[in-house]
Amino acid sequence: MTKFTGIRKRWMLNSISAVLFIVLFAVSAFSVAMAGYYISSMKSGLEAKVKSATGYFRNYKTEGEYLQAARNHVETFDEKASLEIQFLSTSGSVLYSSYGLTMAGTVPNTLDVTTAVSEKALSSWTGRYYRTGEHIMAVSSPLIYNGTVVGVLRIVTSMRTVDRQIAVIVGIALAVGVVVLALVYFSNLYFVRSIVEPVVLITEIAKRIAGGSYGIQMEKKYDDEIGDLTDAINDMSMKISQSEKIKSEFISSVSHELRTPLTAINGWAETIESGEVHSADDVRKGMGIIVSEARRLTNMVEELLEFSRIEDGRFTLSVEPMDIKAELEDAVYTYREFFRREGISLEHHDCDEEFSAMKGDPERMRQVFCNLLDNAAKHGGSGKRIDTSICREGGEAVIRIRDYGPGVPAEELPHIKYKFYKGSSKTRGSGIGLAVCEEIITRHNGKLEIGNAPGGGCEVTIRLPIEN
Repeated sequence: MTKFTGIRKRWMLNSISAVLFIVLFAVSAFSVAMAGYYISSMKSGLEAKVKSATGYFRNYKTEGEYLQAARNHVETFDEKASLEIQFLSTSGSVLYSSYGLTMAGTVPNTLDVTTAVSEKALSSWTGRYYRTGEHIMAVSSPLIYNGTVVGVLRIVTSMRTVDRQIAVIVGIALAVGVVVLALVYFSNLYFVRSIVEPVVLITEIAKRIAGGSYGIQMEKKYDDEIGDLTDAINDMSMKISQSEKIKSEFISSVSHELRTPLTAINGWAETIESGEVHSADDVRKGMGIIVSEARRLTNMVEELLEFSRIEDGRFTLSVEPMDIKAELEDAVYTYREFFRREGISLEHHDCDEEFSAMKGDPERMRQVFCNLLDNAAKHGGSGKRIDTSICREGGEAVIRIRDYGPGVPAEELPHIKYKFYKGSSKTRGSGIGLAVCEEIITRHNGKLEIGNAPGGGCEVTIRLPIEN
């Protein structure tokens, strides 16, 4: 037997309760309507017979004539098998009955008789006969002579056939109601099973994902909301798996990136401290390495802090009027001599058009330019050349930084700006620099585009809106 719990229980109780109420209401209303119809039809038939019979007694002038006519009418009544006709005195006692002398002298004492005498009008009554308890219907009509009631003509019939017919109709209505309930029950059972079983499976998969089974996938069996939920869970599982992989790679990469400069710093510091280095040039060289590696550590820590601020919503801009051309030129000037020592030429192509002051954060924009120049040297330095340019295209200031290295594999381009993503590159770095640059440019209402340039190398394009 199916055990109803959770959604099954709530759904079945709610739906079955509602349908049960509707079915009971419909069966009750139908039964009452049919019972009313049959009783009303029987009442109308009896009233017609009583009126017709009463018409025969309007022309009798003496009591003797009336009683003789009543006796004859009872004796010749041709519907004795189904109806009983009675003639009653004004006091309510039976004078003559088609059932014979056994009824003579009895007093029905029912509302139809007293009403017919007191109100001089046709009256009906339905109830239990006091002698046998049988369900009957009676219709009484006053016999009036010269404005005075001289007697009552009454027709009585058993309600057994009508009651049986009503019971059959109610039974059929109940049977139909039960069939409807059964159909609703089984259709709901099938429907709930089609909902609950996939949800249970999805819940189990979600628990496995929560337990660490990242990347697990479910088979999609339905093209509806359940199918959409399955797709969402599969996508979430895959993204969590990718995030976990990237996080692991990031931790491994950062650990390596931190270990390398720390090893160099510790090594040269211990060497200088021990006095093993006697040449001033060697000391100067060692101190230069220490300073360079310390600066690289500082840059890495700054990148991590920036990324942390972005993740928890503390990343902000100090907006002020900004000369975008001057900020780019400062970054180029800062890196040109450094690149020259590395054997890389840095060429900047300015435009003659002057830009009006833009609203932005100069420090953040300089951070973007420095990061992109540093990336160009690390990943494309083998080309020994880096080009930068700024120009106006429509309502935008467009800045391009291009290297002449191997470029970025086409399959990695869509992911290159993702946090922690390093792709196939073996170059040192945390993999979050471009994510930080993307956030800064986006907050300036701009776009950061990365692609491979014609003829080789990677080209980064920054588009910033120019305010009039």
